[in-house]
Amino acid sequence: MKHLCISLLCLMALLFLASCVDEEELPNTPQGNFEALWKIIDEHYCFFDYKQHEYGLDWNDVYNKYNVRAKENLNKEQLFEVLTDMLGELKDGHVNLSTAFDYGRYWAWHEDYPTNFSDTLQRIYLGTDYRIASSLQYTILDDNIGYVYCGNFQNGFGEGNIDEVIQYLMLCNGLILDIRNNGGGNLTYAEKLAARFCQEKTLVGYLQHKNGKEHNNFSEMKEQYIEPSSNLRWLKPVVVLTNRHVFSAANEFVKYMKCMPQVKIVGDKTGGGAGLPFSSTLPNGWTVRFSACPMYDRQRQHTEFGIEPDYPVSQKDADFVDGKDTLIEFARKLLVE
Repeated sequence: MKHLCISLLCLMALLFLASCVDEEELPNTPQGNFEALWKIIDEHYCFFDYKQHEYGLDWNDVYNKYNVRAKENLNKEQLFEVLTDMLGELKDGHVNLSTAFDYGRYWAWHEDYPTNFSDTLQRIYLGTDYRIASSLQYTILDDNIGYVYCGNFQNGFGEGNIDEVIQYLMLCNGLILDIRNNGGGNLTYAEKLAARFCQEKTLVGYLQHKNGKEHNNFSEMKEQYIEPSSNLRWLKPVVVLTNRHVFSAANEFVKYMKCMPQVKIVGDKTGGGAGLPFSSTLPNGWTVRFSACPMYDRQRQHTEFGIEPDYPVSQKDADFVDGKDTLIEFARKLLVE
């Protein structure tokens, strides 16, 4: 039922966007493309009020700032720079401008932070005989702690894959679920995995959709629930490892897991990305993707700028030299305790 509710909300949002994003024809000129992009974002972006409160974003001021740069004699590279810079004012990793020659993006949400992840160190823990179940890599550490790495929610995994992982790790005392560098993907996979750690139907957050052109035109908040899987479940202690590169669907996964009583979050604040993205097209054929449906945690708070861990832990240089992953070692001690 929760999947149906969210799907219907998203469909309504898509129908609304499709009916009004391109309602006004604008010329395929630098100024026309600038006006089209500013208007699309103005009418359909979902975080204006929140970001005005957080760092003083004023979209009208942004228009005045960049309108003077959108001159008729701009070539495509110059226009791309102006439009990308304007979108960067939103500070949103889900806002992108796609062209045949470049991809406009805002990645400061993770670029300005330490990675707190090393595949060199990870190989030490995984060894060479680790198991692979679709996009899940897993093994048993020498202290009888299970370790599972989920690097994305794009490639997907089936219920059978998760069953095999849990069955193999069944006798372990605890589980480390490492999602560092997971940039997201399909929310269905995040929900499917979270359901394996759910003991009872659990409220995990809320979702809205845009239902008007004004910045504050939204539907009522609709509940998001995770229900226990009917397959094998893991109800023993779990530590989820995070870093700043955890984004979008992976950010949602952390939101879900924080609601499970046997789970602790260890690492860095996640990267955020709490708006479901949609796309529209400019007069010149360039595609803009933007956040159109906001999602909240179960306290009705935004997670657009990330989720704090229960235990903030960073990789130590001395540990790296010794071949130790500080976050994994902290998780192992936490699970033993």
